[in-house]
Amino acid sequence: MARTTTADARKKDTREKIELGGLIVKAGLRYEKRALLLGALIDVSRRLKSDDTERSRLLAIGVEAFGKSDE
Repeated sequence: MARTTTADARKKDTREKIELGGLIVKAGLRYEKRALLLGALIDVSRRLKSDDTERSRLLAIGVEAFGKSDE
């Protein structure tokens, strides 16, 4: 039973990481250096913690991008 739970958790974690990698590709950043991507994500994380307007602005951009992928 414990093995099944662990295996399921690992599969879920792996799937989540694959989906997050897909976001990098969708954003057009596939060929950027990993250090640049990490730096950008850390910067965004810091800004989101202190700026609700920035959170709303970026959310709108993301929602629009996902909407375009349905076409």
